[in-house]
Amino acid sequence: MNQQCILVVDDEAPMRKLLSSNLKASGYAVHTAADGTEAIKLIEEQTFDLLLLDITMPGPNGIQVLQAVRRGMEVPVLILSGRGRERDKVEALDLGADDYLTKPFGIGELVARIKALLRRGTPGPRETVPAYRYGGLEVDFAARCARVDGVQVRLTRREFEVLAYFARNAGKILLHRQVLQAVWGGQYGDETDYVWNFVQKIRRKIEPDRARPRYLLTEPYVGYRMPAHEAAAACRRGAGAHTLATSPSEPTSGRDLTDAPSGLLSCCTDEIPTPALRPSYLFPSR
Repeated sequence: MNQQCILVVDDEAPMRKLLSSNLKASGYAVHTAADGTEAIKLIEEQTFDLLLLDITMPGPNGIQVLQAVRRGMEVPVLILSGRGRERDKVEALDLGADDYLTKPFGIGELVARIKALLRRGTPGPRETVPAYRYGGLEVDFAARCARVDGVQVRLTRREFEVLAYFARNAGKILLHRQVLQAVWGGQYGDETDYVWNFVQKIRRKIEPDRARPRYLLTEPYVGYRMPAHEAAAACRRGAGAHTLATSPSEPTSGRDLTDAPSGLLSCCTDEIPTPALRPSYLFPSR
């Protein structure tokens, strides 16, 4: 088996040395870059399986390097940064980062996240699951693409993985935690903004009207769902409503209320169908 190759981009020499030695000990080939200019040069010259990218550094910063990479590559990118604010994480994820880890962090957690990203980036056997179709949307699992009214939609690898997971579970309400663990890996569970951010990005690409989504729907206080596959819906027509992952009752529809202040959300927890689940797993479903 070929050794997987990781590029570590950080302007601090001790951090580069620490990451390089630990990743090599974990079985990876490692290259390093001290700034954005060197990183872009290496990326143009070689093929990497994953990028570890700091944000604050000389030359093109990490965000600018990420933007350059995403213009032509789908390599997994894990951001390592001392910036822990939500808006910094959302910006990086919105620009195409696959994950975000705030410094300081444990090497064990870093290696686990790297393994999860590489596992999802490794091509597997072609799926034989029939494509999901509803209205004008088609999710082709075998071809790993989505089409709206017959026109292919440009999705990143991670955007397709999120959409495909919803499509495979069409008709079910999925909690943030379920989506995180299925798509990002079992060590995830509290990073609710990951799911929200990717749902918004996907909606921008597949929904005719994002204010009134048809395909990727919000279930207030709970999570998201996609309508049942047209063929399955036809078979069940007259037999009942769509399947619920967490409750047999009919889900509520209406405005997405999870952008409301947290105090308002916390006072509405009596509407959550599974009391055993912590509210932090459920909010925000925006």
